[in-house]
Amino acid sequence: MAIKTFGYARVSSTDQNLARQLDALQQFGVIECDIFQEKISGVKKDRPAFEALKQQLREGDTVVVESLSRLSRSAKDLLALVEEWDAKGIKFISLKENIDFSTPTGKLMLGMLSSMVEFERNIMRERADEGRAAARARGMTGGRPKVNQENLKRALRMYDSKLHCVREICEVCQISSSTLYRAINARSVEEIHK
Repeated sequence: MAIKTFGYARVSSTDQNLARQLDALQQFGVIECDIFQEKISGVKKDRPAFEALKQQLREGDTVVVESLSRLSRSAKDLLALVEEWDAKGIKFISLKENIDFSTPTGKLMLGMLSSMVEFERNIMRERADEGRAAARARGMTGGRPKVNQENLKRALRMYDSKLHCVREICEVCQISSSTLYRAINARSVEEIHK
């Protein structure tokens, strides 16, 4: 099978235009029929055109994007993807950033990207730890707030009477519908095991 060069173009919504990206990819030499296009957010995991592109790729192929942001919104996801493609012998080029990840400079950029992802992960972990410590210092224990058992018993009685709708029960008893349904299900399970 011949080595191919594929393009991937994406915009975040249906009212945006792909023309600028398509022009850049074609100027680079990607044939129009080998450009996978979609109008969907990069955050979404379900991207049909992107999945179709990945299915087409073979060792020696090249993927070209107009910008790194078109491929992924997350440095972590981008890094995982580039490493996966590199392991499979697939080249990856980003035109705007002028990076070919198969070159020594591209490999250096990949290493820096990896370090940035690790740094980002450590910062997020540190912030979460600081937030939990601050909450503990204010006397907060974390987790779901305790449910007032009298309100819950009242809610179950109202539910059993079949005179009130769930929304009304929750408003009157100051509990959430999920709390009410959890209590109803727990009660049902207890009755089954008696």
